[in-house]
Amino acid sequence: MQFTTNRSALLTWLLLASLISTAIHFTDNYFFIDHYPQPSWITAPSIYQSWIVLTAIGAIGYWLYRAQRFWLAYPCLAIYSLTGLASPAHYLYGPLSQFSPKMHLFIWTDGLTCLAVLGFVFWSLFLRQEWRTFPKASE
Repeated sequence: MQFTTNRSALLTWLLLASLISTAIHFTDNYFFIDHYPQPSWITAPSIYQSWIVLTAIGAIGYWLYRAQRFWLAYPCLAIYSLTGLASPAHYLYGPLSQFSPKMHLFIWTDGLTCLAVLGFVFWSLFLRQEWRTFPKASE
């Protein structure tokens, strides 16, 4: 049981790091929307709304993982990881020189923390195959 606890603790830390990173980046993007190169369809309300929705999906994924409902948890956690994995897409809309050092830091910490969450999903799914080690909820 300790291994399960350690994996849950690892996921907890990864999600906390990602939550903090994405909250900082999305807040900065919200307040300084005119400074971030991005497509015109991204608006201030869409920034905080997408963060709330994706973070809720991540929280559901975490809860499902803890409940050992892996086949439901994995898609939720993978969708949540898009919160930060999409951040480097800012670079598609402007030259690197257009970004401040703060923006670069927020974009890359966002991308890396969410990449770690996605890495956890792949590790659990393909390497650990945790979905095989626990009985299904219906059994």
